[in-house]
Amino acid sequence: MNYPKNPLERIKCCRTFRPSTAMKYAHLRQDYQKDFLSESDLSESPFDFFHQWFKEALKGNEAEANAMILSTLGMDNMPNGRVVLLKELDYGFVWFTNYKSEKGHELEANPKAALTFFWPWMERQVRVRGVVEKLSEEESETYFKQRPFASQAGAIASSQSEIIPNREELDARFEEILSRGDSVQLTKPVSWGGYRLIPQWFEFWQGRSNRLHDRLFYKLQSDGSWKTGRMSP
Repeated sequence: MNYPKNPLERIKCCRTFRPSTAMKYAHLRQDYQKDFLSESDLSESPFDFFHQWFKEALKGNEAEANAMILSTLGMDNMPNGRVVLLKELDYGFVWFTNYKSEKGHELEANPKAALTFFWPWMERQVRVRGVVEKLSEEESETYFKQRPFASQAGAIASSQSEIIPNREELDARFEEILSRGDSVQLTKPVSWGGYRLIPQWFEFWQGRSNRLHDRLFYKLQSDGSWKTGRMSP
């Protein structure tokens, strides 16, 4: 089928390809009543307040509290998101991946991104925006050596985001590396390493009843201080 070149026309065209059964989800509702968030709760530093919430998420029933949605600008100028895992927080949020992956190419072209944490058990969400830098080779090497042997092997076996013919080929690469034995010191791929998002803006969201949620933000000022405020839900 020949698709129209105009993006809007393409969208109209794709509407003809619909699921065999229409699904409606309007009845799915959750009234948030667990907590509230006031200006007096905030720390002077958004990092300190994030640490506070993160510790509470770890103590609670949140599965993979360090899971965060990384949103970047795609090469086609469309937004692109995926879940990655927070591995460190110093002056920025750190995660690791393949630099030749889709997200790697996007960050190379536009080193700005957004992160979103959602902790449903606590009815909380944190959004962060900022600029992104690569970690030093030494930092990435140190973390790679800390990973379990099988995780190291997985990073070597996978050319992340590349199209592969089948699952069997990926499994074969992985098994070949595992067969060398965990006594062998695996070498970090040159294309694998870490990123750090340096925040310029935080939003802390606490679910409230009747969709009147609390949304408090920190915005980085030119003198390095943080301005705080409240947004309407």
